[in-house]
Amino acid sequence: MLVAQGELTPRLQLLEKLIDARRRSDQLFDIVHPASLYARPIRERHRIIFYIGHLEAFDWNLLHQRAFELKSFNPDFDRLFAFGIDPVGGGLPSDRAEDWPAHEIVRDYVRRVRAALDDKLNEVGQETSPTKFEGNSIETLLNVAVEHRLMHVETLAYMLHQLPTDQKVHRDEPATTPTRAVDHRMVQIAAGDVTLGLARDSSSFGWDNEFASHTQSVSAFEIDKYMVTNRQFLEFVGAQGYENRAWWSNEDWEWKNAAGISHPAFWKRESDTWLYQTMFSEIPLPLDWPVYVSQAEAAAYARWAGKSLPTEAEWHHAAYGELEGQQRLYPWGDRLPEAVAGNFHFRRWSPSPVNAYPDTQSAFGVEGMLGNGWEWTSSVFAPFPGFEPFSFYRGYSADFFDGKHFVMKGGSARTAACMLRPTFRNWFQPHYQYVYAGFRCVKR
Repeated sequence: MLVAQGELTPRLQLLEKLIDARRRSDQLFDIVHPASLYARPIRERHRIIFYIGHLEAFDWNLLHQRAFELKSFNPDFDRLFAFGIDPVGGGLPSDRAEDWPAHEIVRDYVRRVRAALDDKLNEVGQETSPTKFEGNSIETLLNVAVEHRLMHVETLAYMLHQLPTDQKVHRDEPATTPTRAVDHRMVQIAAGDVTLGLARDSSSFGWDNEFASHTQSVSAFEIDKYMVTNRQFLEFVGAQGYENRAWWSNEDWEWKNAAGISHPAFWKRESDTWLYQTMFSEIPLPLDWPVYVSQAEAAAYARWAGKSLPTEAEWHHAAYGELEGQQRLYPWGDRLPEAVAGNFHFRRWSPSPVNAYPDTQSAFGVEGMLGNGWEWTSSVFAPFPGFEPFSFYRGYSADFFDGKHFVMKGGSARTAACMLRPTFRNWFQPHYQYVYAGFRCVKR
């Protein structure tokens, strides 16, 4: 068992974070009825059983030879569970449930991997001298292991959300307090310079796509004070927005028609009523929650409204900028997310009303830019100047610099606090509806 002992040095703090991340991933798999572990709730993704093995295989493949010179005890599983699926290109997976190992065998692999790694990690945790592996510190490798797992804790929630409710063990969540009526309006953002990314000499951890820091100039613009709500998007649906060719790009129109898409994936029509599928039940459509849609749907709505999606730099400026030209650590200031009321760090399963957290307001008066739903931008995911891939994970970002993925910023209710840093960049392809992602619009 991995145990952080003694005074919590930065290295021991990382081990504590790994313990916590494992606990969260184990708890997530526990909500799936055992008979459903071989289900594929999203057709573009692996079966659930794959991810039980993948999280441990990733840690093992990252650390066992590179850092600890451990001999593999199941090379076949190390390869089988190594890589997930990106739904862009390559067709849909065609494997059968019976092609996968039995659940007990996968669980045994997980136990053996953890035990072998933990013996070494406990030793490293007690050391104080810098330790380098192929030019990378043990701290960097541990941060990668922690954040990779926490990313999957979130993206697995997207998958399990699509699993029928009778195949899941119900979990309660805190009720949201009533909020005032949403004052839908736009906020003026002054022109300014925006610093994106981390400096190469930064002591903070960042993934390879977060480097290197550089400055961009942003002209003045207006941005929605709140994320677009289900209520607002319902107007687009009612105005035949999904049927009007004018609001869609050629590629998005073809995708929508081929897939027969006529509303957000989290909505369900029942007679004359719209329902919303939460993780564990169907409820009347919550009109003041942010709408979760694909980037293609968000862009179509923005065109219909006579607006646009923000660029990555514009979103960043509205979130972190100040009138004096400085940048904040978080939209609300320097307080850590754990000390701020907001819908992030696994506090809820569902969104909250878009105006539920006024204390998260940015210097310009924009609310809710961290948590409650990632926010689509119009920026194609691409390398920053000076990009260098991780030597131990060369494809993490580079494989997605293909012009087919778009940057998302912010975070959702299931995003860990460590990934709410201003430099963190998320990305998905524009035709994937299952992400906890919404948007806000801009006028230039």
